Amino acid sequence: MKETLPPQIERLLRELAPQVVAIVTRRCGDFAAAEDAVQEALLAAAAQWPEQGLPAHPRAWLVQVALRRCTDQLRSETARRQREYGLHASEPVAPAIQYSDETEQDDTLALLYLCCHPALTTPSAIALTLRAVGGLSTAEIAHAFLVPEATMAQRISRAKRSIRESGLGFETPTAQEREARLAAVLHVLYLIFNEGYAASGGDALQREDLAAEAIRLTRLLLARLPAHAESAGLLALMLLTDARRRARSGSRGELIPLAGQDRRLWDRNAIAEGVALVSRALTRGAVGPYQLQAAIAALHDEAADAAQTDWPQILALYGLLARMDDNPMVRLNQAIAAAMVHGPQHGLEQLRQLALDPRLASHHRLAAARAHLHALAGEHGAAAALFRDAAARTGNQAERDYLLGKAAEAARHAG
Repeated sequence: MKETLPPQIERLLRELAPQVVAIVTRRCGDFAAAEDAVQEALLAAAAQWPEQGLPAHPRAWLVQVALRRCTDQLRSETARRQREYGLHASEPVAPAIQYSDETEQDDTLALLYLCCHPALTTPSAIALTLRAVGGLSTAEIAHAFLVPEATMAQRISRAKRSIRESGLGFETPTAQEREARLAAVLHVLYLIFNEGYAASGGDALQREDLAAEAIRLTRLLLARLPAHAESAGLLALMLLTDARRRARSGSRGELIPLAGQDRRLWDRNAIAEGVALVSRALTRGAVGPYQLQAAIAALHDEAADAAQTDWPQILALYGLLARMDDNPMVRLNQAIAAAMVHGPQHGLEQLRQLALDPRLASHHRLAAARAHLHALAGEHGAAAALFRDAAARTGNQAERDYLLGKAAEAARHAG
C-alpha cells in the first residue's frame, strides 16, 4: 500500500481485509487464491480511493475486484489444463463469480476457524491467521513467535500450501471442530491484541485499530461461547490491559511505564467489566492461562497507586502461570515480580538463567528488565549499558526513545 495512504483509508482497509478474505474464500473455495486476490484488491483501493474518493460500499467494491481476480485466475488455470490435456478449445471455462450483496455477514470469525484448521500445525495455523485476520506483517509475526523472519515466511507458505492441497471447504465448523480449533483461535486473538497494544515496530507505541479489532472479535467469540471460561478470561485480560491505554503515552507519544502513569486516565468502565468477567470465569472450574493473566492485570488495575500493588499475590499467580505455559515472557515477568517481593538481586539471578533460553537471549525485553533491576539495586553503570543494549534491539521508536532516556538517566547517577 502507498506509504502516504490517508490514515482513515488505511484503517478502513485493515478493518475490511479479513472480512473480504472470508467472503471471497467462501465464494471461490480456495483460501490461498482468495488471499492473493484480496491483496491485489487492497493495492487497487490504495491507489484509487485517495484520488477518486471512497466508493459507496467499500467492502462490496473490494469483494467485486477480488472476485474478478479469482475468476481471471480460474479461467487461466482452466485454459492451462485444456492445453496440457488436449481438451477441445470449445470446452467451457469457469464463469465469472458474481457478488453484489452489500449485506454479507462479517465472516471474520469463520475465517479464524478456517485458518486454525487442525490439518495445520498449531504454530503454522496461528501464523497464517495473524496474516489473514490480523493483517500483521511477516516480521511482526516472527517477533511474536521469537523466530527469524525467514523461518516465519516459510511457515506461512507451508500453511497456505497445506490448505490448498487439503481441499478444505469454508463451511461453518461443527461444535466438535470448533472445540478442536479454539485454543489456536484464542492464541491468535491474544497475539493480535498484543501487537496492537505494544507495537513491535514503527514510530507509534500502540496500534489502536489492532487492539480494538482483537477485542471486537473476542466479544463475538464469547457471545457464541458464553460459558467458556478461557474466552471470558481473554476478553477480561484485553479490557484490563487496554484500560490503561490513554495513560501509556504522553503528549508527544512518549512511553510512560506502568509505575509512572496517571491512573485517573485509566478507563474505569473497562476495568469494572474486566474484573467482573474474570471473577465469574475463575468460578467455573479449571483455571487457564488467560484467566491467570487477567487476574494479574486486575491486581495492577485495582491498586490505588504503584506502591500499593499486591506483588506477593502477583508473584504467586505467575508461579501458577509458569507451570502451565512455557512462554519465556511469562518467566521474565515472574522474575520482575520476584524482584519486587524479594529484592532486585533475586530477580537478576532468575534473569541470568533466562538468558540461556535462545528464544529470549537477544530480545530487548530481557535487556530492559535486567537494566531496570540493576538500577533498582543501585548499579547504575550496568543499568546504563543494558538500557542502551535494549534500545538497540527494539524496533519501536517510542520504546527506543524511552530506553535511551533511561540509559542517560542511569549514566548520570553512575557519573
